Amino acid sequence: MKPYALSFTLVTCLLTTVVQADTITIRADSWYPMNGDPGSEKPGYMIELARAVFEPAGHEVDYGVMPWERAVRSVRSGEFDCVVGAYKEDAPDFIFPEESWGHDETHLWVTPSNDWRYNGVQSLDGVTVGMIGGYAYAGDFDAYFEANPEQAQFVYANNALEQNIKKVVGGRIDATAESPSVMRAKLKDMGMQGKLTSAGALAEAVPMYIACSPANDRSKAYADLVDSGTRELRKSGKMKALLDRYGLEDWK
Repeated sequence: MKPYALSFTLVTCLLTTVVQADTITIRADSWYPMNGDPGSEKPGYMIELARAVFEPAGHEVDYGVMPWERAVRSVRSGEFDCVVGAYKEDAPDFIFPEESWGHDETHLWVTPSNDWRYNGVQSLDGVTVGMIGGYAYAGDFDAYFEANPEQAQFVYANNALEQNIKKVVGGRIDATAESPSVMRAKLKDMGMQGKLTSAGALAEAVPMYIACSPANDRSKAYADLVDSGTRELRKSGKMKALLDRYGLEDWK
């Protein structure tokens, strides 16, 4: 047995003496390829990562989807254990592991016939943007729409991105904000490839995490399992194999 494998086994045993085998409940809005349909053979790479980390330690993973703002609120209260696809800005009071589960940058998306391009918040004057309720996008961007709410349209639903795409294509709003990987997957799923194009990134890429409830005294142990498990998956090559299923590359 390789030294790192022995180390991971020992760490897992120590942690499971503190956190007895239980069901870890994960909730988030559908944000494929990070997380998607709970009943799919490909429920999202973060869900597969969660299972690969928690199940060897004796836990079960219960995953479901709901609107993002409700998911964050429910996990914060302790009704559920963790969310996936979180930025630290989304829920700074949550318990975060050291290991991220990807990096993401948000772009603004417009129709190909629209020659407007994002060039800082000053370029947003007169532009109506569709966003998903409860998301944190970028500091100055979020602040702009707090000061100019008439230019923002928020959707609070599991199909929020789909609704925003239809609004842009239908000319009801000028742009919508989303991650490139998520947008491309959704456009393909909707049969609308080529209907939207990037108008520029809001900011540099930021890390994404699984983040757990501040109301649950087991959350720190869950985060420790994420750290040790993620490192082991990377060393063993299982991380690469999992990401290959989604056409993704490791962010480290």
